[in-house]
Amino acid sequence: MPLLEFTDRGIYCPPAGVYLDPWKPVDRALITHGHADHARPGHTHYLCTESAAPVIRYRLRLENNLQTVRYGEPVVINGVHFTFHPAGHIPGSAQIRVEHQGEVWVFTGDYKLENDGVSEPFELVRCHTFITESTFGLPVYRWKPQQTIMDDINGWWRQNRAEGKVSVIAGYTLGKSQRIIKNIDTTIGNVFLHGSVDNILDIFRAQGMVLPKTQRVTTQHKKQDFEGSLVICPPSAVGSPWIRRFLPYSLGIASGWMSLRGARRRRGADRGFALSDHADWESLNTTVRETGAERVYVTHGYTEIYTQWLREQGLEAHAVKTHYEGELSEMVEGEEKTNPDPIEEQENTGGTTA
Repeated sequence: MPLLEFTDRGIYCPPAGVYLDPWKPVDRALITHGHADHARPGHTHYLCTESAAPVIRYRLRLENNLQTVRYGEPVVINGVHFTFHPAGHIPGSAQIRVEHQGEVWVFTGDYKLENDGVSEPFELVRCHTFITESTFGLPVYRWKPQQTIMDDINGWWRQNRAEGKVSVIAGYTLGKSQRIIKNIDTTIGNVFLHGSVDNILDIFRAQGMVLPKTQRVTTQHKKQDFEGSLVICPPSAVGSPWIRRFLPYSLGIASGWMSLRGARRRRGADRGFALSDHADWESLNTTVRETGAERVYVTHGYTEIYTQWLREQGLEAHAVKTHYEGELSEMVEGEEKTNPDPIEEQENTGGTTA
């Protein structure tokens, strides 16, 4: 019997009786991070890292059924040893190491190797079997250094300011937005946030994350208040009534998909910034190689293609079907539709905000 099994409810550990990032309701769920495709409602008991807990508790409206663990702190369930290790994906994100009777598996959830300044840096964990994403598992996906992308965003913002335009940039409320706020040049102008971005930021500030000064967009603001500013919003706000208040504006989108020709045009953006919270092609291969894993399972993204590549490198590799999405939702209906933020729903449809 394998240590972890892929079932219709999620990744299951038979000897421990627990699931890892399950997509259907289960009794005991170990959660890697707070994105909606990994942290879902309906489970009886949740376990995650201390730093991921506040966001997960907020998003899923959890109370006493969420327990936390520190990075590296061992948890033993029915003789199976679990530890959570930084995944570098977003603040609080983790890989889950599972050890039983000398066998070690690692489930990464989502991950990236570059230190973004807000997430706990990725930690390599050696194992016999490695479960990896492949959101950007093609050679075409090779990220530029983060500072290069931030320089591009700063240059775009300065140019818009000189032309009398507001700069509106869309990116995930959890992970991407904090990353932009932390690393942009806030001396250029004021930074305004959509309500859903501000809600998450408040949680991280309460946890001790040091971030530049920002302002929440409200109905009390006048049009001139936004002149020359940078506005950060979720992808779901693009094309909504909420965004019209910033006219004239230039729209930018921060996503790994922006490295694809035509992606920016399909989203109606003026600029695309290839900023991703997922591993690129080189990072995927580096990680797989350095874990020393003899067997690899590929969960989401370019699963079939990446699995075949790994086989050609001499590894035992298997593509598995899961309900994880990676950055797919950035290119479709926007994020958080599994567990929508009521503030975001209200604001995008032109409602008021407190």
